[in-house]
Amino acid sequence: MAQIPAASQFRDIQPTDWAFQALAELRERYDCLAGYPDGTYRGNRPLSRYEFAAGLNACLSRIEEIIQFGAGERITREDLETLRRLQEEFETELVSLQGRVDSLEARTAQLENHQFSTTTKLSGITVFGVQARNDNRADLNPRDGIPDTEDPRSDPYLTTLSLLFLRTDFDPRSYLKIGLLNSTGANNPTVSNDGLLAYEIPSSGLNVFDLHFHWLAADNFAVLVGTEGVNMFNAFRGPNRFEGAATGSLSLFSQRNPILWIGGYNSAGVAFDWQIAEKVSVQGVYSSLNLGRFGILSRGLFDGVTTAALQVLVTPADPFDIAFHYVNNYSINGSLFTGVGDSALTANGQPLQTHAFGATANWQISPTVTLGAWGGYTTSHIPGQSGSVQTTNYMAYLSLPDLFKEGNLGGIYIGVPPKIVSSNLPIGSNVPDFLNTGVGAAGGQPGTTLQIEAFYRMNITDNISITPGIIQIFNPRHTPNSDSITIGVLRTSFLF
Repeated sequence: MAQIPAASQFRDIQPTDWAFQALAELRERYDCLAGYPDGTYRGNRPLSRYEFAAGLNACLSRIEEIIQFGAGERITREDLETLRRLQEEFETELVSLQGRVDSLEARTAQLENHQFSTTTKLSGITVFGVQARNDNRADLNPRDGIPDTEDPRSDPYLTTLSLLFLRTDFDPRSYLKIGLLNSTGANNPTVSNDGLLAYEIPSSGLNVFDLHFHWLAADNFAVLVGTEGVNMFNAFRGPNRFEGAATGSLSLFSQRNPILWIGGYNSAGVAFDWQIAEKVSVQGVYSSLNLGRFGILSRGLFDGVTTAALQVLVTPADPFDIAFHYVNNYSINGSLFTGVGDSALTANGQPLQTHAFGATANWQISPTVTLGAWGGYTTSHIPGQSGSVQTTNYMAYLSLPDLFKEGNLGGIYIGVPPKIVSSNLPIGSNVPDFLNTGVGAAGGQPGTTLQIEAFYRMNITDNISITPGIIQIFNPRHTPNSDSITIGVLRTSFLF
């Protein structure tokens, strides 16, 4: 409560609300407008006497400060008489509240004396996912119009993901972040990456997936540098406020614009975040993928899979954000390492130079309804050779925070994962025809994959949530003769 927000800063208060003026006057005259830690005021819910006493106590404290520092003329005699009567009416609750505060301070002091570290904070995430597909066959290898490849993941299977974070603060402007990852069940073979879930991250034992240093070099300019986890996911601010493998949508495709996955996530490099104006910021990153994780001979910082990317994030109005993305990637084996849709763009693993362009928009229509969309385009060529390959992807989504209960989240996502729409690389290199005939002549994919996802996250406690969901995939792997895939998911997440 050291910084009391203005009425307009509560995300569930609008200037059109009937009590807006009264709330604004509480803030302007007495600086005692108190809300909840999640940035809401919750003005439509019933108020207990203890909650009213807490708000009254906040106003009493502020008025004492105002009088102490000689600004008592802001307070009228009528206000003081009203406060005196309120103090008498709520005397029992105020005394009880003070007792609770004293007890809380004692418990806080005890926790500080027995905390993990005075400078290092420990947190973590554990996800248990049970998922299954319907029986389906894919028209694959060869793609000849006959679905003859059985999906090996049609039986229910369990996936776990555990993340452990250590954050060490050196001073208020810098900290070191270390992240450890372990997963099980994500290494089973699949027909394609269609429907890959966000928490299905292959891992062999315990791995370091985050190791980077953050420094606020100036009030509006931050720097990130490290040997792991320097990527667009960590460096760019996302307009979609509800992404996250543990608490957001379920599939990897629905997390964010796939061009922001280009270059993978196990990367070393440097990034910056520059707030150039009140409503405009720029983020940039240069990274190199650690190929040893994929069984490929690792290269250096400048001669392996390298990615340079830039994002401009604009907030023309408080409920609306739009981000523009540009990515420049060089891959030594023709893969963009996105893990979504058409990620391998050459049939024989030739090097590839890629330019990617995209945009993501998010519109918070109300505190309980958010609309968003993104689109992406890539164009790639083999250095020193003629021809190119292009992909497109797009997604539209509806997020429903506080659906049926405060803290819960519902969502519907509909989109087309990255698809090769055109490829005229040299004969033998074009993926669509290579799958059709084995020759690799020019052309695009014969069909279009459509993915529809719906989920509902239920918060059991502040730290435990259960998310059932369903994912429907039509024309998987952009192949019209493959069976549709239905995936049922039940995700349980623990945060600490």
